[in-house]
Amino acid sequence: MDNTEVLRVKDESLEHLRKVHGDDAETLIADARYGFISGLMKDVLVKPAVEKETVTDKIDRLILNRWLGIPVFLAILYGVFEFTFVVSAPLVSWINMGLDWLAGLATGVSPAWLSSLLSEGIIGGVGAVLSFIPVIFLLYIALSILEDTGYLSRAAFVMDRLMHRIGLHGRSFVTLMLGFGCSVAAVMSSRTIDNPRDRLVTILVTPLMSCGAKLPVYALLAAAFFTAYQGLVVFSMYAIGVILAILMAWLFRKRLVPGESGHFVMELPPYRLPTVITVLAHMWERGWAFLSRAGTLIFGAVVLIWMLNYFDVLEHIGRAIAPVFSAAGFGQWESAVALVFGVLAKEAVVGTFGTLLTGTEAAGGFGHVIGTQLGWTPLVAFAFMTMILLYVPCVATLSIIKKETGSWKWMLFTIAYTLALGWVAATLIYQIGSLFL
Repeated sequence: MDNTEVLRVKDESLEHLRKVHGDDAETLIADARYGFISGLMKDVLVKPAVEKETVTDKIDRLILNRWLGIPVFLAILYGVFEFTFVVSAPLVSWINMGLDWLAGLATGVSPAWLSSLLSEGIIGGVGAVLSFIPVIFLLYIALSILEDTGYLSRAAFVMDRLMHRIGLHGRSFVTLMLGFGCSVAAVMSSRTIDNPRDRLVTILVTPLMSCGAKLPVYALLAAAFFTAYQGLVVFSMYAIGVILAILMAWLFRKRLVPGESGHFVMELPPYRLPTVITVLAHMWERGWAFLSRAGTLIFGAVVLIWMLNYFDVLEHIGRAIAPVFSAAGFGQWESAVALVFGVLAKEAVVGTFGTLLTGTEAAGGFGHVIGTQLGWTPLVAFAFMTMILLYVPCVATLSIIKKETGSWKWMLFTIAYTLALGWVAATLIYQIGSLFL
């Protein structure tokens, strides 16, 4: 019997097992192993007549339920975003009022170019990014609470069954969850994945997660175009990222790097009440990275944007690129320029709009300016958010992908497939949505 025949018989056997038992072979084997272990422990382990059920056991009965585990995870994630936007709304409003006041002072500065730099570049660009500090910090507080209570490790356990179906396992989902904070740290965390195929695929799909740098863009557009549904719209971005990451991982595992996946074993810690000091420490550690980027990379980017715009260079560059995005609804040169600078850092998208579209209310509520000056609708805004979610990751992430894979090939592949995926998804959303709206 040759290799082809052996593989055919193997596939037929796996399909037969799935039809008979209603589950995949990996799950059946795992269940059999745990069943054997349970039986063995009953034979050799002496327990009290009545074993006291712990609080962790009671909570896990719901959290780790085969059917309720994923819905509970999605409900918790949605609750995180509702909490973030409801609590941060007045704080963002106060910061915006302060930025408007500073912008008004800057307009009286001379010479004219310095006034323009201060009001349109620094306050309009960097200030627009900094106005979302409450959103970023509150999200990190919520994620820190979930992490410190012990829930995030259980989320990985819950997703393990689904991840096995696409050829990965729960440890890959841990990396994807870390991508909610920073893609660079998430890609580096993939070193804990032993199977090289699993590790490569996990690295390739991690940029599809909504990192903290994308959140200011979501927050800006959600506040401007989806005022009553900000939490739901931002939650949908995170959900789309997770779904597409899983689908692309399945495709890559089947076609790009086929082979057996590794196994996942994780110790689930007992639930703990997080301490205020620990939560604030985690928040500050992650939030400081955002502030550092705003004070260095984003500051440099918006000054460069202001210079190129002040000397009428930027518009020519934008108009050359903009037609590519017309089918997705955002074919304006300002949008094209924002996407270009977004490759440096996703926060720079907000800074770019803040610099190019600045006006009397730009530093505070320039989401409204996007709608009036660019003619955007909620559908266009949603398509643009999807593009931000999926298209080329920032240069820092690309650099770490090259380092971790040891190849320029996979970095260039990531650029190509994410750009194509972002364009296709945004175009489909706009074109299909236009048929009904």
